[in-house]
Amino acid sequence: MSVIDKTSTRDTLLEEAFGAPVRELYAQATGPDASAALVRALELRSFLVVAEEQVAQVRDRVHGATAADRDMNELSADDLRFDAQWLEAALSGRNGYVAALGELLRTMPEPGQRPARPLQFAQQKITAVAAPAPAPPRAGAVRTHRH
Repeated sequence: MSVIDKTSTRDTLLEEAFGAPVRELYAQATGPDASAALVRALELRSFLVVAEEQVAQVRDRVHGATAADRDMNELSADDLRFDAQWLEAALSGRNGYVAALGELLRTMPEPGQRPARPLQFAQQKITAVAAPAPAPPRAGAVRTHRH
């Protein structure tokens, strides 16, 4: 199943920010007039969907392993420690994507707002002349042969 068909915890924010349902936003993002902010936001959303699936998988595995009707002899501290590490990694990834998406939505230009003219960056030419490297010790010294 595609990430387009899955939900994320930030879909409502995206829909409010860009004024369309997520599925339509993905369609808009493939068009020639798609804003860089929309393309990047949907890329982050796609990563977020995968990260949230990972969090849910580990959470569900831990819940299953610790269910009240589960045999106590099946509990494994090693498995739970491993799951805790997986959960920490998955949450860290998810939190990073949530933060990046939030920052993008806070800093993106208003819809329809484009610069009056394309941005042009002046490229400065750096010219420098390096000083000659110092000669190594004993450079140019004549070797004498010892017999």
